[in-house]
Amino acid sequence: MGGNQVTGVERPAGRGTGAGPVLLGVRHHGPGSARAVRAALEEAGPDVVLIEGPPEADALVPLAADEEMRPPVALLAHAVDEPGRSAFWPLAEFSPEWVALRWALEHGVPARFIDLPATHTLAWGQREDEAEAEGDSPLDAETARTADGDGAPGTAPGLDPGLGTAPGPDPVLGAAEVRVDPLGVLADAAGYDDPERWWEDVVEHRGAGRGDALAPFTALEEAMAALRETYGSGGHDRDLVREAYMRLQLRSAQREFGDGVAVVCGAWHVPALRRKTTVAADKALLKGLPKVKTDMTWVPWTHRRLSRASGYGAGIDSPGWYGHLFSAPDRPVERWMTKVAGLLRAEDRIVSSAHVIEAVRLAETLAAMRGRPLPGLSESTDAVRAVMCEGSDVPLALVHDRLVVGDVLGEVPSTAPAVPLQRDLTRLQRRLRLKPEALERELELDLRKENDAERSRLLHRLRLLGIAWGEPAAARGGTGTFRETWRLRWEPELSVRVAEAGVWGTTVLSAATAKAEADAVAAEGLADVTALAERCLLAELPDALPAVMRILADRAALDSDVGHLAQALPALVRSLRYGDVRGTDTGALGEVAAGLAERVFVGLPPACAALDADAAEEMRRHVDAVHGAVGLLGDAPAAGSGHLRARWRSVLRVLSGRDTVPGVIRGRAVRLLLDDGELAQEEAARLMGLVLSPGTPPADAAAWIEGFVGGGSGGGMLLVHDERLLGLVDAWLTGVPAEAFTDVLPLLRRTFSAYEPGVRRTLGELVRRGPASGSGAAAAGSALPGFAPELDTARADAVLPVVRLLLGLDDMNTRNDLVGVEG
Repeated sequence: MGGNQVTGVERPAGRGTGAGPVLLGVRHHGPGSARAVRAALEEAGPDVVLIEGPPEADALVPLAADEEMRPPVALLAHAVDEPGRSAFWPLAEFSPEWVALRWALEHGVPARFIDLPATHTLAWGQREDEAEAEGDSPLDAETARTADGDGAPGTAPGLDPGLGTAPGPDPVLGAAEVRVDPLGVLADAAGYDDPERWWEDVVEHRGAGRGDALAPFTALEEAMAALRETYGSGGHDRDLVREAYMRLQLRSAQREFGDGVAVVCGAWHVPALRRKTTVAADKALLKGLPKVKTDMTWVPWTHRRLSRASGYGAGIDSPGWYGHLFSAPDRPVERWMTKVAGLLRAEDRIVSSAHVIEAVRLAETLAAMRGRPLPGLSESTDAVRAVMCEGSDVPLALVHDRLVVGDVLGEVPSTAPAVPLQRDLTRLQRRLRLKPEALERELELDLRKENDAERSRLLHRLRLLGIAWGEPAAARGGTGTFRETWRLRWEPELSVRVAEAGVWGTTVLSAATAKAEADAVAAEGLADVTALAERCLLAELPDALPAVMRILADRAALDSDVGHLAQALPALVRSLRYGDVRGTDTGALGEVAAGLAERVFVGLPPACAALDADAAEEMRRHVDAVHGAVGLLGDAPAAGSGHLRARWRSVLRVLSGRDTVPGVIRGRAVRLLLDDGELAQEEAARLMGLVLSPGTPPADAAAWIEGFVGGGSGGGMLLVHDERLLGLVDAWLTGVPAEAFTDVLPLLRRTFSAYEPGVRRTLGELVRRGPASGSGAAAAGSALPGFAPELDTARADAVLPVVRLLLGLDDMNTRNDLVGVEG
């Protein structure tokens, strides 16, 4: 293996013996570093490439050459017995580690990972959790890919020096230490106030000429050696453990390959790997490290997850920009401006080629004024804002989201190791043609179509398992149960959720069934169980539903709180409707729902007595929910109770007439009866007149009004089309004493502010034209156009010709006459 040919692939001559290993210190996720690594490897021609990363991933290296592999991707390690305990090592196309990996595979050179094994990293994180060290754990290891000369994959801010990492306690060492930002120190020494800009100027924008490929790494190693000599571990003492392991791996490779060894690692580690230590000393640092059994695989990643803003910071604010720099080394600014122009044109903004030319000129001028070798992202952004966005940050935000960050989603081969649940999910995604995508999109489903119904079942089952690939959204086509709208977006951490959910079963169906049964047993309240029953029907889990129903019946029998019962009823009724759509037998569910409704009817009137304002408002919401549920339940065959609507109407009449019931509930009961046609408008006006009489305290009257016309139930349109009720409210409002008006004003503002602007404007016009005459009621002969007490048939007939013309009825009659058919 130490020769110049491996597996028959030609490659450059190696460095030979005596030169020592080639140590390439990099910044993770840096396009300049990535290009420099490739050039250095081409010049050095090593016999083996060692990469900072978990050694358990060595078996996964060949998959990086698979045609289906598309970065960004990540190595995922998780504890076998606790899949939720996991760590990521993300790699983008412009990551130096990925470039080194691909170079080794293309040239037939072995590639190995030499960082501390994940079995220790995850166990170390567990020990930190036990120490309650919040925010400094190796979990979600991609957080360590910091914007400095290090930020090793598989580690956390406590393990690697990070740009801008705040000083904090080391939960393992138990000491508060000041941590050094290497790039910050170097940038300050060079006269830069921004370490990010310094790194871009000296590395990312620097081209490497032939014979000069190793020069930048030599200079960076000297700088880091000076820092390590001055600051030691720089407050990152856990690096000492990792570096001891890396030195042992480096020695092993040198024994096998001689000096034809190249190492790609964070620049901060290079002096430590070059330092002479004994094997015994390094092994002593590793003695007694905790372990946990782990599995590892490749998973897709996204550019958005490489950005700090996502919460999974990888040390770069602009992965899309860095990807562009890596893929377009020649004329990057011109190509970038062309991309920006294309995006803005797609959003219907006027951007011409002249804008592109002027933006490039401005970016280059800004770079010259700021003393930079090439325009960076800041210069390009300033030029785009001034030239293409006309100084507005609104379109600039779109450019940042779509291009500077981006929504690129990587792909991994189907042959990559995966838990059985992940394989079943992948199979279902392919069969149902539901491809995971990083960009959020809406999916409209018609449940009458078999494929759409299966898609719905899959998404609901995944939600029940805690895998939130899709979130339900309000359907644009209506509120019927045959349609669903979903917002889909695949996030990389969902791979962890899939692995975690694998403990419940090997298929999506079996796992969701087992999870639902466990959740039913652990549910604390009746509403939780009813919501779970609804989710079981949505997900079509026939084996889980009986267990959930048994627990539901037991909880419903023991719970005497009317509020709990009222909260539970709507979910049960929705479940009946969903069951009908999906053809599920819901007989047992209908019986429980009918029994629950009866208990609500009996307990609601006493529960509504003597409530304060907040409790009354909450109970009013319960009344609304029960009313909607009963309206559906009365039509459900599974309910087996045709008298439920009549029973509920009698409850509403009781609520509307009891003085001990708060005004907001009494007003709502009257309104619900009126909407159902169970109360004549004259009777509703009489009840309103009684409540708004001088004998009623203004606060109680205002609450009654809120219950009657508030709550977003179309009360505004009711007042618009019934001037009699509007006159009653107007007369009462103008008669409220000044000392009481300030007390009722907030309640009234809340009520009327919920109306749409057009409704409020119409009500204002009606009031401005003058109040109705006669005891607050509308005069029979009101002169307001469109508000006469009876229909004006003459005015209605005037629009018929236009309606017939719009519907094409006149043309139809003409054709019928021509053929002798009466219209």
